[in-house]
Amino acid sequence: MDSRTPAAPTAAVRVEAGLDERLSRWLWLVKWLLLVPHYVVLAFLWIAFLVVSVIAFFAILCTARYPRPLFEFNAGVLRWSWRVHYYSAGAFATDRYPPFSLGEEPDYPARLHIARPGRLSRGLVLVKWWLLTIPHYVVVGFLAGGGYGGGGDEHGDGSGGGPWMWSAGLITVLAFFAIIAKACTDRYPRGLFDLIVGFNRWVLRVAAYAALMTDAYPPFRLDQGGAERDAGQDGPRER
Repeated sequence: MDSRTPAAPTAAVRVEAGLDERLSRWLWLVKWLLLVPHYVVLAFLWIAFLVVSVIAFFAILCTARYPRPLFEFNAGVLRWSWRVHYYSAGAFATDRYPPFSLGEEPDYPARLHIARPGRLSRGLVLVKWWLLTIPHYVVVGFLAGGGYGGGGDEHGDGSGGGPWMWSAGLITVLAFFAIIAKACTDRYPRGLFDLIVGFNRWVLRVAAYAALMTDAYPPFRLDQGGAERDAGQDGPRER
């Protein structure tokens, strides 16, 4: 009889990140400008992401499978977005310019892997992207922020509908605290890094679930640190 302990199951969505040791104190001030080409490309990629998700919805409903080419494309869009977010206001934790790539890019400090499932539930696909994820959407809205239409009647004509506003989420606020600390002390606080990556991990798990890419419901658990922890693993993360 084999007495070895079985390996812990691997998470369906794995988010990993490494903090640059030599992080510039001031490059973060212009990263938004350097990323303009990425923002243009991502605008089109996210339109395609939504279209592909609709096609995948019907494919899963009919076959209980997420077609591999569609899955790889949507996973690539999430990976690309995660790298850009990590380079900029999602962490400011690397100065390595994000590659223009949908692939895994294992050498880049921010990594995302989503395991393609063999079969998916046809019933869950009808409700998981809107009904089951409502509690997570509340959390993600707090973490990631977002835009909303102002309700004020700025013209005084009774029409309502004030200007569009943008609310920064907790992740962005913490990232700015961390990079300002780096600018002042030449040190990126490790505790803030672990917390920021943990919050981003939560958001990405929810994104993959809402995009129908897994049936594994995202845990209501903050897994901090740059290294992913396999399901069932106890103890501190490796940093």
